[in-house]
Amino acid sequence: MPIYNQFLYRLIGNYLIGSALAVVGVGGAIISLSLELQPGQPLVVVVILLLSIACMLLCEGAAFLRHVAPVRALYRMAEPDASAIRQAYFRVHRLPALAVSRIMGPHLLGFTLPALLLTLACRPLGWLAVPNGYLVIAALSSALIASLHAMVEYFLTAQAIRPLLLDIKSFAEPGAEELSLRGKVLVPIPIKFQASIFVIGALPVMIFVLSTQVRLSVRGESSVSYWAWSALVLLISLGFASFAAWLLGKSVRQPIEELYTMMRLVRKGNLSVRVPDLYSDEFSRLVDGFNHMVQGLGERERMNEQLLQSYFSTLAAALDARDPYTAGHSERVASYALMIGRAEGLCGDQLDVLNKTALLHDIGKIGVRDSVLLKDGNLTDDEFAQIKLHTVMGENILRQVEPQEAMAAFLPGVRSHHERYDGTGYPDGLRGDEIPLMGRIIAVADAYDAMTSDRPYRKGMPTAKALEILEEGRGTQWDPKFARTFILAMGGLEQPGQVTLLPRRPDGAKNEAEPPQAADGERSKSS
Repeated sequence: MPIYNQFLYRLIGNYLIGSALAVVGVGGAIISLSLELQPGQPLVVVVILLLSIACMLLCEGAAFLRHVAPVRALYRMAEPDASAIRQAYFRVHRLPALAVSRIMGPHLLGFTLPALLLTLACRPLGWLAVPNGYLVIAALSSALIASLHAMVEYFLTAQAIRPLLLDIKSFAEPGAEELSLRGKVLVPIPIKFQASIFVIGALPVMIFVLSTQVRLSVRGESSVSYWAWSALVLLISLGFASFAAWLLGKSVRQPIEELYTMMRLVRKGNLSVRVPDLYSDEFSRLVDGFNHMVQGLGERERMNEQLLQSYFSTLAAALDARDPYTAGHSERVASYALMIGRAEGLCGDQLDVLNKTALLHDIGKIGVRDSVLLKDGNLTDDEFAQIKLHTVMGENILRQVEPQEAMAAFLPGVRSHHERYDGTGYPDGLRGDEIPLMGRIIAVADAYDAMTSDRPYRKGMPTAKALEILEEGRGTQWDPKFARTFILAMGGLEQPGQVTLLPRRPDGAKNEAEPPQAADGERSKSS
């Protein structure tokens, strides 16, 4: 309820300021400067004004309570229902227009009628001498001043309802239909502009003309005195009109600036932004259209992301399908790599790149002959050289995808996932941190899955054994930090011990007893 109370205080404050400027400022100045009163009569005028203002406040207060009744009822409910929330939301949108009707109805009539009746009652008693023509002009001037006041009240109320609308939106249950005018126009911009321009441009002149007529007919004036008085009336009227014009400009500038701010966020890729629907004119349609457009872009973005993810998964599955013993290898490597990435605190975008790179890390094996890739026995030097080419071939394959920037982030990891931390890996012999981040992480995940997966020529080794090998290879074959992170994420070493890595055979083939990935990361039928 604090927001509602703040709204009421702001609305009442705006009203009192506007009424003081209109009734006391403009109206009082015109009365005091236009009418020549006899001794004792100013007190009568003050009493008439106070009684008229009291009557005006009673009439207008009753109208105001009726206007805010649905909103007040909402904030008094312990558990507001959807109907009450929606009714209050639409009523708040109508409050600026209702403020105009309140000013031109109960406000104007509640002041003008009592003032005229009391003035007419005082004339026979000799308490006040006012010509009939002055009363007519006074009534017309009241209507003109009320019009200025109504326009100012409209724009001030339009500003005051913004926090209240946002607060009412928060009442809606998660997943419920979003509160919005859905483009419905309550006050068309052409009508708002035409009325505002008329009030700003014509009413000060009309007030000046009426005041001049009264002053010339009631009091004789020298030209100097007349022009001094004229300048004062014009200054007051134009000051009031200038303030109203500033409010009009703000009412147009504000939604445009909000839309422009949100457009810049969308341009930066933030598709979760929404412009609050706080307007009851054509800007409501513009806001609704913008929000629908961004929502559509977000849905299309999610669909494209799903298609891209399924594309990567399909490529990985197609590659793994070449060898039934490596089925699911790419998916598992991606899972292990993400485990390391999350433990190292990589951001969401980095994790996404890591996942996709891991899924595609062996895409280059599409270019390796089946007779080499699926060979059960040891590899010859030539065959092993062909296997080693799969990192470069994978990079070249992904470079063919358009647009090229879509795959650019995945290329370093695909090319470098068989580099060794000590610089003896391939294809580029990179050392330490020269190896791209994604390549260092995937190297650990790839090695672990190769060691623990079954092959036709051997059984996958136990997890504890594979983790010991990773521990032994920290700082030589694998990045020491990422290897340790993975070991800890997998539960750590049960019985840490010394693991001896068997040397490479002179002919370049793998030793049958050598665990996969222990020496250079490749086996005849691994990863």
